[in-house]
Amino acid sequence: MTLGVDVGGTFTDLTVWDGRRLHVGKTSSTVDQSEGVVDGARELLGDQRVETFLHGTTVATNALLERRGARTALVTDAGFDDLIEIGRQDRPSLYDSFVDRAVPLVGRDGRFEVATPDRGGADHPQHDDRAADGDATDGDTTDGDTTDAAAVDRLVSELRSYGAETVAICLLYGYRDPSREQELAERLRVELGVPVCCSHAVSGEFREYERISTTVLNAYLTPVVERYLRNLQQRAAGAGLPDRVEVMRSSGGLMSVEAACDLPAAVLLSGPAGGVVASAELGRELGLDHLVSFDMGGTSTDVCRIDGGRPEVAYERDVDGLPCRLPSVAVHTVGAGGGSIGWVDEGGALRVGPQSAGAHPGPACYGRGGHAATVTDANLVLGRLDPDGELAGSVALDLDAARQAVEALGERVGLDVTDTALGMLRIAEEHMARAIRVVSVEEGADPREAALVSFGGAGGMHATALARNLEMDGVVVPPFAGVFSAFGLLLSPRRTDRALSTEVDLDDPEGLAGLARQVADEAQAELLGEASADASDVEVEVRLDVRYLGQAHETPVPYTSGDDAVTIAERFHAAHRRRNGFARPEDPIEVVTIRAEATLPPALTWDQLPAVEPVGEARRGERRVVTADGPVTAQVWWRPALGPGDRVEGPAVIEEREATTYLGPDEVAEVHPSGALRLTW
Repeated sequence: MTLGVDVGGTFTDLTVWDGRRLHVGKTSSTVDQSEGVVDGARELLGDQRVETFLHGTTVATNALLERRGARTALVTDAGFDDLIEIGRQDRPSLYDSFVDRAVPLVGRDGRFEVATPDRGGADHPQHDDRAADGDATDGDTTDGDTTDAAAVDRLVSELRSYGAETVAICLLYGYRDPSREQELAERLRVELGVPVCCSHAVSGEFREYERISTTVLNAYLTPVVERYLRNLQQRAAGAGLPDRVEVMRSSGGLMSVEAACDLPAAVLLSGPAGGVVASAELGRELGLDHLVSFDMGGTSTDVCRIDGGRPEVAYERDVDGLPCRLPSVAVHTVGAGGGSIGWVDEGGALRVGPQSAGAHPGPACYGRGGHAATVTDANLVLGRLDPDGELAGSVALDLDAARQAVEALGERVGLDVTDTALGMLRIAEEHMARAIRVVSVEEGADPREAALVSFGGAGGMHATALARNLEMDGVVVPPFAGVFSAFGLLLSPRRTDRALSTEVDLDDPEGLAGLARQVADEAQAELLGEASADASDVEVEVRLDVRYLGQAHETPVPYTSGDDAVTIAERFHAAHRRRNGFARPEDPIEVVTIRAEATLPPALTWDQLPAVEPVGEARRGERRVVTADGPVTAQVWWRPALGPGDRVEGPAVIEEREATTYLGPDEVAEVHPSGALRLTW
């Protein structure tokens, strides 16, 4: 038996695969996530025991957004301690003079320099590294020499005085020669007794600013994430759950607790990744090559493009304005969820989000003391939610409280209750539509070719409006939609990611193949070191970061051993044209980084799921639903009672324990053999 638990800002989702069928549950998230995780698991499992515990968490994300990380010290080469603040020349908002860059996680008083060893001359083996690094630095500093012992003694004394709880070491060429970083780390761990993160181990790639930022992020989050995961292990063991927990990593695979404690920056997008993986698997089952996953929860909405069964993966992204150079599914998040709060700005305009009511007190309709009008309150007022029902099977809804909250908001903008609720939904949906454009149009992909995979407790109530606005190729509402990210944990492989930034001669295919084997072997060895598995079960994919000579950004392309320069160039030009709208086949190219991802089979595959068996009565009566064109009478259906081939015509509301789907007057839902709903118009 395998347990998957995904924690969101409002609800904690749970799934259990017992080898024959899937069991699902949902509970309110708690301030200490481990408390809700364990309590929800015990409630779902009863007396049953599980062998494997898979977990998606937002602990790292929340700690970063709320700036609750550890007191971190940064150690770098002399003259480079301010690089973390100087950053790049690009601005977060080009024409807004009031927008500032994110404040570094380490202030000036927490940055420490170590004396640079003697510089090598022109014949030194690392003399040309700066040109390869592509950064605005000069000279020929070498990291391979031993740091002066007296300098290290002074550094230890300074770090003690600063009160460092964790240390990030990022030397200029640590990615090329880690020996000096390793030497410093060993000494500091012994002398200070605190976690020490080295840049070569966190993000062993060129570009020192991004490497420093990622290493500092990792160090900043290490004590928080380790404390949470160790606490979760203890709670789990005390409740009869496995203390061997596997954690979802941002790139769409699982890692051990020990690996997550060492590399917490790799779990910054742990929560959304599960749903993206599940969407890709469902797309394969349905034979759909182009998808956009749409995960609307209580606090936010996450979207990601999926092409050819593979989620778009970014090898660098900004998280709250801070660069993180680790692979992650290319999720774009906006603060528009069921708990997003409606408010009025200084100009008197109605706004929605990004502030959220969360789980406590939650929307006004939860009856937990919340008074602000939220998207969930608006949906309840308009009739999309059942006023006599229970959200997620456990939260009773208070229609009067919802109406009062929406009415109070409407009085501030001169609108009645109905128009205020409709306005809130329209604003929230525009935020979400903009997010879909970011992962499609702005990435050179046409959303009209993609279907929208809608999940999360609130996703189905807004999916058709979004898809029609963007002229998308229909909507898919998967089975287990309300807990789809937790279900995705069961479908996720154990995974490791490795990268090597080095000079590559494309005219030497054997040399390139040797470097690719080296990176692939390292990824496989790391994976087998974490998991008890046979090497024959490991699958390794290699990709190359390629760019035009002198270009400042790269485009990843797949690589197979034996590929020659012509094949690599053709793939790159095609990928560059898709992404940027043009290619320059006559220009020379270069490979700057070799990447490998190693995976093991997941706990569950889609074809292992049993056939859909309808249970109960499908028709549940009718309900008045208010639309922008006026009120309509919507038929109410119970989704677990619908079988393959069943067809529902709108206006209709399709309910299940963990989610609700709304169909407009000219929209149709048909049940696919997989259990997914195909929505068309």
